[in-house]
Amino acid sequence: MTRAADTPARAADGLDARAAELVRSAVLADLARRVVADCGVDVGLVGVPDRPGPRPGDGTAPGAAAAAPPAAPEPGGGPAGMVLRHWSGTRAGLLHDLVVPSGTGLGGRALAERAPTWVPDYRAATTISHEHDAAVDAEDLYAMLTVPLLHDGAVHGVVYAALRAVVPFGDVRIGAVADLAATATRALAGAAAWAGPSGRHPAPRPRPRSGGAAPHRPADGRPADGHPAGAGRPPAGLTPREHEVLRWAATGRTNPEIAAELGLTCNTVTGYLKSAMHKLGVRNRVELALTARESGLLG
Repeated sequence: MTRAADTPARAADGLDARAAELVRSAVLADLARRVVADCGVDVGLVGVPDRPGPRPGDGTAPGAAAAAPPAAPEPGGGPAGMVLRHWSGTRAGLLHDLVVPSGTGLGGRALAERAPTWVPDYRAATTISHEHDAAVDAEDLYAMLTVPLLHDGAVHGVVYAALRAVVPFGDVRIGAVADLAATATRALAGAAAWAGPSGRHPAPRPRPRSGGAAPHRPADGRPADGHPAGAGRPPAGLTPREHEVLRWAATGRTNPEIAAELGLTCNTVTGYLKSAMHKLGVRNRVELALTARESGLLG
């Protein structure tokens, strides 16, 4: 029989898992965007070891399986496959939610070998299989680089950097993509550890002794400053609107999506976001996702 005392702990575990998943999604979405913005490529993609999601026209709500946890490594190596969950710069939709079995194509090869791989011309490459040529052709992609996201033997995914031209990948561009991948992998590993049973973050608040009242908290559950308990007040220095924009950005929403959600212009959202990120001392959305998680903004 479940004890009543177990319920808060289980609820907290559920919140931790949800927060970790939001961080994971935000980190990977930002990785796809930054590959395009910072590395001079046309398309950025991120494949996640995950259960296959719905394909267009299958009658399932889009993204229904996106919250599934990463697939556990198989005894003989890495995950059996991945799904392309995040993208930037695409024109068609054939690469969206594409299932990539381990060993197939360039990304599947990186997943299987746990090493970066690249080709100057995907279509003419003889060192990879070509199960996904139709999707690649639809995007008019040629040069492609894939880098696995590895941490302590676990594969968190694969990031793709692709160009619509036949060109060799130089050390500078490979290094730039690898650096972004390493930063994202550290963030993913931190989120996974934070949500795990041994990685519980804050110690529980001291509970009042029997017969005593909690300090500075009236009986109606409101703290002495009048804010509702657990209402998610803005951290010190942030305005309510900056806090609101930060919460949306930390879940992986783009600035146009945030603007539409809040009824603001994109320039206004950008201004709030820059101001809030400056106040929190973060430089990009990867750091934003970690800071938001650590400070409780995603709760």
